[in-house]
This record gives sequence, structure tokens and C-alpha cells, in this order.
Amino acid sequence: MKKKQTDKKRICFLDEVRGLAVFCMVFYHAFYILDSVFGYVWAAEFFNFFTPVQPFFAGLFIFLCGVSCSLSRSNFKRGLRILGAAAVVTFFTAVIMPMFNFVDCEIWFGILHFLSVCVLLSTLFKRVTAKIQPVFGLVICAVLYFFTNGISSGKLGFGQAFSISLPAEWYQSDWFAPAGIHSPSFFSADYFPIFPLIFVFFAGVFSGMHCKKAGFPEWMNTKRIGFLGFLGRNAFVIYIAHMPLIFILTVIIQFIIGLFAA
Repeated sequence: MKKKQTDKKRICFLDEVRGLAVFCMVFYHAFYILDSVFGYVWAAEFFNFFTPVQPFFAGLFIFLCGVSCSLSRSNFKRGLRILGAAAVVTFFTAVIMPMFNFVDCEIWFGILHFLSVCVLLSTLFKRVTAKIQPVFGLVICAVLYFFTNGISSGKLGFGQAFSISLPAEWYQSDWFAPAGIHSPSFFSADYFPIFPLIFVFFAGVFSGMHCKKAGFPEWMNTKRIGFLGFLGRNAFVIYIAHMPLIFILTVIIQFIIGLFAA
């Protein structure tokens, strides 16, 4: 049995899956910070172990953000709020942390920067996407994802079947790094280029549109794992706070250990 999303009742399943994605990303970033910033070898081993699955839960989080946008009426404000948070993250990692001699932690275009662009673009093109059948929209997203998947290596197309080489001079600077076009020396501790990932986001938008029209299954409204649901409902705040908190808590713990070791 399905129920149309005509009221303000939350879809608990979406919260819990989003919470799982947030949980995984928080721990992944924790291992990265403990390795790259504080030099813990054991953290590097955990980081390398989880790296192969990182694109999965990051992509899941992006997809679910697209679904949420299709169900929300305040995406413009949300996009601006995320953009502001992204600016704070860049300031903290590129200005504050280097003041304490922590390097290679700058985030120039991370997940928050990426999502702010996606959310604002979904608002800008809302009338266009509304005219596209969700199934057709999903097909378009899949095709464009694979077509732009090689943009970071200077190519567009579908592998050996068909490809277009982009001008090499485009990859001599970092002005277009948000789009996935950057020089070999570009570095961002957290990096989510617009292409091809924006099509994962819009796949979520079209999926949400379909479910909104057809109705969500009743089982999705049932709470199952309260902890994950809490993380999912507060994903924005958690994502903003977790990296500074990990950094600050590690500094405090190191200071306390140093006192006892002295």
C-alpha cells in the first residue's frame, strides 16, 4: 500500500538511510583528519580500508539530498544556508588551521560547496524539471553521468566507443576546479566536483518527483532505527560541526595525554 506525500509527515526511511550515510562520512573524515593532520598511522590504515566504499555512501547522501529537494518548498533558502556553511568550512580549513601549523587540510570545493550549487540549480530549473517525466529524467541523468565521468582526465564521452578530448590548456589552472577541470597540482581535502556528480543529485530529484506523485510505500513511514533517524534529520548541523569538533577534541585529548606523560 502506498501513501501520497500530501501532508508534512516525514518519511522515516529516508531519514534513516541519510543518517547511515552521514554516520559513514563522519567516521571516514575522522580517520582522514587523524591521519593527515595528526599523523596517526592506525587512522591511515582505517582510512585506506574504507576508501573503496566512500563513493557509495557519498553518492547515496547526494542522491537523497536530491530526493529531499523534490519534497521541499524552501530550496533557495536551503541552498544559501549550505553555501554559507561551505564558506565557513573553507575559512576554517584554509585560514584557521594553517595558523596552528596544520597543512594539507584546505577544503576549496567539498560536499557542502557541491550541494549548495546543486540545490540552487534545482531551484533555478524547477519549472524545467517539472515538465520532464521522472523516468525519462533518470535516463537523461544516467547518460550524462557516464558522458561527463571522464572530465577530470580531460575527456567526455563513453570510453572507447566515443570520446571527445578537452583542450589541454583548460587544465593548466584551477579556475574551473568546481566543475572537475583543474591542474595536476590542485588539492582539496574534501573534493566533490559538479561533473559528473550533479547528475546523481538530479537522479534523486527525479526519483523524489516520481515517489511524490505515485506515493511512498507505507513501510517507509515506520521508525526502525531511532539513532540513524536522528542523524538523518540533523544531517546539515552534524556535517558542519563534525570536522571542527574532531579537530578540537583531538587537540584536547593530545594535550591531556601530554600532561600525564610529562
